[in-house]
Amino acid sequence: MVAGEAQVSASATGSLPLALAAGAAVGVLGGMIGLGGAEFRLPLLISLFGFAALSAVILNKAMSLVVVITALPARLAAVSFTDLGTHWTVAINLLAGSLLGAWAGASWAVRMRSATLYKVLATLMVGMAAALVLTHTTALGSLDLPGPVRAVAGVVAGFGIGVVAAIMGVAGGELLIPTIVLLYGLDIKTAGSMSLLVSLPTMLVAFARYSRDGSFAVLRANLRFVVVMVAGSAAGALLGGLLLGVVPDAVLIPTLAVILLVSAVKVARHSQPSRP
Repeated sequence: MVAGEAQVSASATGSLPLALAAGAAVGVLGGMIGLGGAEFRLPLLISLFGFAALSAVILNKAMSLVVVITALPARLAAVSFTDLGTHWTVAINLLAGSLLGAWAGASWAVRMRSATLYKVLATLMVGMAAALVLTHTTALGSLDLPGPVRAVAGVVAGFGIGVVAAIMGVAGGELLIPTIVLLYGLDIKTAGSMSLLVSLPTMLVAFARYSRDGSFAVLRANLRFVVVMVAGSAAGALLGGLLLGVVPDAVLIPTLAVILLVSAVKVARHSQPSRP
């Protein structure tokens, strides 16, 4: 079991400039596709900075939470509360599943053996790569489901997204945005803002569950590292936003997908018995 595995990585404590640079790189990647980039941060925490699986997930969750809170005012400036208020049932529908999923996912993560968690994370990274390609290469349209069916589908989808977001320590926008477009027919811009409103309480629930476990101490032990990496991510996200559209999606999306796949392989190797 990985519960109680509070960890200060030697690589992290001695590499604050590297944390700043890595955070900036993650921010740029996320900004260029209009997302937070937490799925790219997780493998760096494991492979580059040497954190164990659960510690990396908790640190990633903390940083993702800060990114979401930071991004929320800008999103609300672009899409007002009034506009979002007309779709309040969408948020309620998804939250009915995502809050339960977040608690369940965090509970499963703290109970998994390290080797198992590495394998799960690697598998989810492959899934994120597939979702990234699908979302950015396919014209999404509403499934036009009957109301009761759509409500059930929303709860089920929300639960799954909550589980994935909790286990990976991400906000889940990569999955929430296409789900909102497909199930409820909202445009991408509104879906992006709505995803933040769903992500925030979902992340808080996962955070609350992780805080009950001894391994949550990793956050206090690495607070300076977290602050520096978040600062880098914020700066990188601004630059990535300015570069939005500069690199053609036909080049950018496959490149990012390959990065995720390579990262998945590296993370999976941590589960091998021969590795410490």
